[in-house]
Parts: sequence; structure tokens; C-alpha cells
Amino acid sequence: MGTENTQLQEKRFRGIGASPGIVIGRAYLLDRKKVVVATQRIEEVSVKEEVARFRKSVDVSKEQLEVLKKRIGKGLGKSHIYILDTHIMLLEDKLMVDGTVKRIKEGRLNAAGALKETIAAIGQKFDLIEDEYLRERKHDVEQVGERILRNLVGHRQESLADIKGEAVIIAHDLAPSDTIQMRKDRILGFATDVGSKTSHTAILARSLGIPAAVGLERITEEVKTGDVVIVDGIHGVVVVDPDEETFLDYLKKQRRYKYFEQELENLKSLPAETPDGYVVSLQGNIELPEEVASVADHGGTGIGLYRTEFLFMNKTTLPTEEEHYAAYLRVARAAAPHEVVIRTLDVGGDKIGIPGEFEKEANPALGLRAIRFCLQNRDIFKTQLRGIMRATIFNNVKIMFPMISGLPELHEAKKVLNEVRGELAAEGAAFDAHIKIGVMIEIPSAAMIADLLAREVDFFSVGTNDLIQYTLAIDRQNEHVAYMYEPLDPAVLRLLQRIADAAREANIPLSMCGEMAGEPLYAAILLGMGFGNLSMNIPSIPWVKKVIRSVRRQDAVELVSLVMQQPTAVRARQTVETFMQERFPELAAEL
Repeated sequence: MGTENTQLQEKRFRGIGASPGIVIGRAYLLDRKKVVVATQRIEEVSVKEEVARFRKSVDVSKEQLEVLKKRIGKGLGKSHIYILDTHIMLLEDKLMVDGTVKRIKEGRLNAAGALKETIAAIGQKFDLIEDEYLRERKHDVEQVGERILRNLVGHRQESLADIKGEAVIIAHDLAPSDTIQMRKDRILGFATDVGSKTSHTAILARSLGIPAAVGLERITEEVKTGDVVIVDGIHGVVVVDPDEETFLDYLKKQRRYKYFEQELENLKSLPAETPDGYVVSLQGNIELPEEVASVADHGGTGIGLYRTEFLFMNKTTLPTEEEHYAAYLRVARAAAPHEVVIRTLDVGGDKIGIPGEFEKEANPALGLRAIRFCLQNRDIFKTQLRGIMRATIFNNVKIMFPMISGLPELHEAKKVLNEVRGELAAEGAAFDAHIKIGVMIEIPSAAMIADLLAREVDFFSVGTNDLIQYTLAIDRQNEHVAYMYEPLDPAVLRLLQRIADAAREANIPLSMCGEMAGEPLYAAILLGMGFGNLSMNIPSIPWVKKVIRSVRRQDAVELVSLVMQQPTAVRARQTVETFMQERFPELAAEL
């Protein structure tokens, strides 16, 4: 990331491609810098007034989002409203509201300073979460806090609705409430200083088809309203004041991409089937029930990973069995007849606001999380399992245990599940007696004994995010070693092949729900290895479907054989890229 000078006037910025597409237009610099507030001590007599000011600002913030929901609901439909509901829910969150009030009262802090400290404390909990998608929810907390702060200090926020004519938005950051107001006939695209590919803003931009680049660090310092800018949302590049050669080059790329985009749209209703008849199930990774509709809209069939952690996040009380049941039932009903794979809780107690004393861990990635936490806190585990089992009445739900490292953990998890089955049966509750049980293979030890695990479960789902990190001893968030995170490393490929062989020999379905599943570049490799189900971030579905429908299974098998012979990740990647370029030059150009 940073700046590249190609000629005197032209400037290039590299960030993260958040939403694919290429746009060329005039910049509009939008004020979205964080409100700067000071933390101050207040007198006892002012405490009541500060609490009232804070609560009023929360109410005003909630009212703003409710008004926005009503205004845009008719135009966009309910499939996108859930993101605003998430922010409204955060405005009702006890950790944020009560935590701020407590700091005002006990610490005698001004409302703005107390809120700032509360947001920082909540953010620290999210920083410890391993799952990148869930960790990014910290951004939602910060955006909600920023809205409250603006209302507290009387800082009116410029609305995108105020913008006349076509524009490319340049801002420090954008909230989902900004993005959801974007009209494609006016807002061509956007670029921001901060952000990630998994933020709700980025997800929404992809759903709306608005090209975006984020994480550009200081784009707002280098662009003025009226400047000509090019936003390449595929590669995360922004060009300011392009010269003639660059302008014409991107004009050609833009035309080619629009043609390709229409081709992807035409694939929606078609199966992910290779030319030689091999069918792959493409599914969606979701967090909230409202996202199910979007999977079908993008041509997917079912949910390969339903993250359940959001039910626990930012709460001072544990979710009840009824809350579990209601959420899972909504997803099962909406997805039917397609399957829904529900992953049990995948973080630790100190990271999700669970009441109680949980020891701070020096290395939480290797500590008490996921199935380990659940087995040590069986009441929490059983409550979730009861909710899941009661939601199986459509016979399309599967249960998946995360972070299984060996047979003892799996045996214990199944034992608890059997206890739940027995209890529900004694109570006369309806449930699927033949529910399928699977494990996430995301620890090298599990990959090494995949043949033993395969005898005990109904399916495998590979979580590549953790598997790669654990295998290569790399933290992707550590800038010093992040470059070494490589899905095509020979060690990773050998583990994937070992898992695939074990699944095939045991005749059980093989899935993948990590980020690797949603990268078109790797689709042929996974096809060749025998992955029959690929679950991914929803907007990736049509891209992966394009590859699946364009390559013969036999060619993919031969590619795997060739890649497995390469001694380094660099050589393996070159082999895959050459394969893509030779067979699908129009697709390779977009990757």
C-alpha cells in the first residue's frame, strides 16, 4: 500500500479491492473523518446531565437509522436492511450503553470521553477474535459510536443524498448507512482511507454492484473534489489525474469488465457443473438470517457455514435456548430445501462478553476457544445444541464442530449432543433424528488423522484460514510475516490432498468454507482435489461458478498433479496462473 508516481501529475494508490468493477469520474471528497473529542472530568452535579445527553444522542442515532430504513426499504428490498438492523441493535447494546453510563457515573467522565473509552474497550475484545469476518465487526461498533459522537457534539453529517450529479466518493471511511443510500446512477464508486474486504460496507457495496477500493491510507489527503479519478475495485488501485495512456487503458478494461459482469449475471440460474458433467455445490457463508436470500440471488444453493457467534457478541447475558432456536429456524426455513451447516460457538468466553471470570490468555489462538471452550462450559454448549436440534424440523440442518484436534474432543462433543438428543426425546420435542454431524478440519493434527476422523463423522469442512496459519506458523495480521501466508504452499497443498483422500476413501462429502474456497484462482485446484462443496462470501459465488463451468474435471485433476510436483509456493502459483491464463484469459484478466 502507498503511492506510486508514474508521471508528474498522475498518482496511483494501492489498497484493497473491496468491490469489483472499474469506474472513471470526478471525485467528491466527503467529510467522514472521526470526530475529535477530549476526555474530561466532570463535577458530581453534572453527571445526571451528561447521562441524559448521552441517552438522547443514542435515541437520536436510533431514530436516524429507523428513518433511513423506511426511506430506502422500498427501493432496495429487505435483503440489505439487515445491516442497518445490526447497527440499530448495537445502539441497544448493554455493553455500549450501560458501559458508557457507568463510566460517566463512576469515573465522572464527560459523555463523549466515556463513550470513546467504552468503544475502545469493546474493540479490544474483537481484536482477540481469530475469525477475520467476526473481528471486522469491531468496525461496526466504531461506526455506531461515531454516529453517537456526532450527535453528542452537534456535528451534522453530510448526506450522500445531498450530492448532485455523478461522482466517485472519496472519504476517510464509510458506514453501511452511507453505502446503502448510494444510487448507481449518481454514485459511480468509492475509495476510502480505511476498511477491509470483510466490512459490512464492502459486503454491501458488492451486493449493490458499486466498485470500491479501501485501505488506501491517505487518499483523502491527495484528492480534491473535482479531480478525475479511476477506481479499480478488482485490484484495489486508485489513479488520480490519469494521463492519456492510463485513461485509455482503463477505458478498455472497464468495457471488458462490464461485458464479463453480464456474463456472470447470466450464470446465476445455471448449476456449477463442469463441461464433463461434474457438479459442485456452491454455498454461502453467513452471519445473520437475513443473508440467506442473498445466497440464492447470487446463484448459490444453501449455507455451508452459518457463524453463530453473533448471538453471543456484545451481550451482558447469554443467549437463551429460544433465541438460538428462533435464529436457526429462520435460516433453515429460508434455505429449505437446501442444506444449512451450523457451526457451534467458535470463540472463547473472554472474547464475546460472556459473564464470568475467564482468564486472559497470552496466546488465545492456541488457547481455550471453540470446541475446547464449549466442552469446559457444557451448559452453554448444551443450550446451543438444544436450539440447533429443535430447528432441524425441515431436515436440512447439519451440525459442525470447529477446532477439533483429535478423536477425544470429537467423542466428547458427540457425547454432549447425544445427551441433548435424549433430553429432547424425553420431552417429546420434534427434531431430525438422523442429523448429519461434521467437523472443521483447521488444525494440522486433524489433517494428519483425517482418516480416523472420517470414520466418526458424516462430512468434512476445511477451514483454510486457520489451517494455513497453523501450518505455516503465520499470523496474517502481523505485517512482518503476512506476505508468507500462501494457500499454495506445498505443505498446505499436501495437507489438503491428505484430507481429500481420507474423505474419498470413507465416502463422505468434502467441503471447504475458508477464504480459499471463494477465490476463483484456486477453484480448479479444489475441483481437481475432489471438493464437492465450496462455501464462500456470497459475492464470490458467480466468479467461482464461472471457473467451474469453464474447466473440465479431468483438466483440473491434471493441474493438481502438476502443482503437487512444485517445490515452492511461487512455482505452484505460477503453474496455476499459467493454467488460468491459457484457458480463460478473459477471467484471468479480472483476477
